[in-house]
Amino acid sequence: MWKSTAAALPLLILAGAATAGAQNSCERLLRKLDSQLADASCVESPDLTTRNPSTTPKDNSLPGLPDLAFMPRADRDILVADPARRPPIKKAVPGLQIQARFAKDPLGQARFLLRLPKDWNGRLVVAGASGARSEFNGDFVWSDYVLQQGYAYASQNKGVLSAHESTAADPLACRAGTSENPHYVHYYDDDPGQEFTRWRDFMVMASGLARRGVEAQYGRKPRYTYAVGTSNGGYQVRRAIETAPEYFDGGVEWAGTFVDPRGPNLLTGLPPAILNYPDYLATGRSPTSTAALNIMAAGYPPDLVADTANGRVSLWGNHYGSFWQPTQCQWQKRLDPGYNTYGAGLGKYNYLARLSASTVGRNVAAIATSGKIKRPLITVAGTMDALLPIDHHARAYARLVAAEGGKHAQAYRLYEIQNGNHVESYTNTFPQLELIEPHAQHAFDLLVRFVERKTPLPPDQCVARGGAISDAPAQLRHCPNLLAP
Repeated sequence: MWKSTAAALPLLILAGAATAGAQNSCERLLRKLDSQLADASCVESPDLTTRNPSTTPKDNSLPGLPDLAFMPRADRDILVADPARRPPIKKAVPGLQIQARFAKDPLGQARFLLRLPKDWNGRLVVAGASGARSEFNGDFVWSDYVLQQGYAYASQNKGVLSAHESTAADPLACRAGTSENPHYVHYYDDDPGQEFTRWRDFMVMASGLARRGVEAQYGRKPRYTYAVGTSNGGYQVRRAIETAPEYFDGGVEWAGTFVDPRGPNLLTGLPPAILNYPDYLATGRSPTSTAALNIMAAGYPPDLVADTANGRVSLWGNHYGSFWQPTQCQWQKRLDPGYNTYGAGLGKYNYLARLSASTVGRNVAAIATSGKIKRPLITVAGTMDALLPIDHHARAYARLVAAEGGKHAQAYRLYEIQNGNHVESYTNTFPQLELIEPHAQHAFDLLVRFVERKTPLPPDQCVARGGAISDAPAQLRHCPNLLAP
């Protein structure tokens, strides 16, 4: 752990910034956060955006960990568009960056990131972490965007490292890839002590620690604190807005994971897709096959097929090996560890039948989203999301918020992005898909204006292809079709 002596400070000073002033700023800040941080490093950076390659550490750069456990550069790339299609970074943002572990985490895996711009606007953004990703997963989507506007930015890793390579002999190994070329990974969050209940806790803890860091650096607390996140990070935002309103003034979640012990949830939604995909592929990807109809009946958007230099590929095919199977395995091993994953079969998992044969219902209930929001919240989700289908996740959460009611339910919005998918880079292969990132960032600005200026939020709406969130939308509420020309 970091010791409060100058000799023990693990300071990492960027080239050109190793001045006495820089060292003093980092030393002072780390001293004030000493009891909360372990293995802390502080950098006075000429640019906190990703235009500076030193902002995001290299993959596998934490000593003593196996490959895949800490993959910050891969993590920030996983759900976003390719560089040419991302919003440009328009200016450098000098300031301080702290990387550390949460000192009080008994497992020693919970990580924390804090960026403090020199020109601060008095506000803080706290980000969730998607998938099984590190605290750097939101660098392109959220950090770059808000830092350029002067926000301080914090993130965390849900209290858990990512994964390490494994073999079929490992009882906690999950299979990815194709049946012809499988590989196995072991997710750290399936290990003892890594219950998914920790995800909410570290989102809230990150806010508390970041607020202390902000006050230590600027001499005052943030005027407003906002939560943002994508996928599992969006789930963290929902839980934070439901359970810790004292830490947040509002939130924006992009395609957050919906969890309900009655269903839908990932354990009810993924098995039908996994079960039917091989039969669908055997038909030559016939859209009228029984297997294809079964997948769509389970809530999934229609498949898209494209010819590439590497052969014929499909949207469902990309999800089958890279997302559907690993995610189902990861969640089942955590929430229903007594099920024989590959003996009984991922696709044959029956959540309702397992309720009376296991503790899965109780385990899912412990992490459920309640819909009882206590701060303004915006959901942005794509109609062509083939990992978290919109009716089983975004719309399901909107229905729950409406059913729960309460004064803050009036400040909830669902903006559906026509043809948006969970993985932005797939737009390169499938031109029918629409990018969601610009809409998520626009939604963040709308939330801020609502919270701080009382500017009314645009109504729930379907955002047409090439369109934008509007005060007078052409299509209110839901998009009539998941796929539009």
